[in-house]
Amino acid sequence: MNSILKPLFATRVSIEQVEEGNDLAPKFDLQGILPAVTTDVSTGEVLMVGYMNAEALQLTIKTGEAHYYSRSRQVLWHKGATSGFVQKVHELRIDDDQDCLWLRVATEGGANCHVGYRSCFYRAIPIAGNYSGAEGCLEWKEETKVFDPLAVYGEVPNPTKL
Repeated sequence: MNSILKPLFATRVSIEQVEEGNDLAPKFDLQGILPAVTTDVSTGEVLMVGYMNAEALQLTIKTGEAHYYSRSRQVLWHKGATSGFVQKVHELRIDDDQDCLWLRVATEGGANCHVGYRSCFYRAIPIAGNYSGAEGCLEWKEETKVFDPLAVYGEVPNPTKL
């Protein structure tokens, strides 16, 4: 007996459907991606911001593990496939107009940043009267790396170009 598979994403037909309905109808940008903010399920700390294309979102939904799309390398990647720091998705939310995702995750091993820190947001920018210029202004919020990128990757990965 053949079963007809239900499409994973609905066609966007109205503002009411998108903003007030129950249909998952994501709005990918012109490059076919949407931003995904990832936070720790226990603490709420922002761990990273990535991007998903339709395939990454489908895999995340189907597997319960975070998959992203690398804009710089133009490839799909399963978070933690190389490092072992897999993000288990506890909750996946979409914003009101369905063009941004929020993942609440627990990360096996506790590292989320390819540089080796727990969060990709390991430095702060001074604000108001505390800002004295761009050079040397960043304040470190995480001093200790969770892992050594050289030991895990063999070289420091360069996900973005300068």
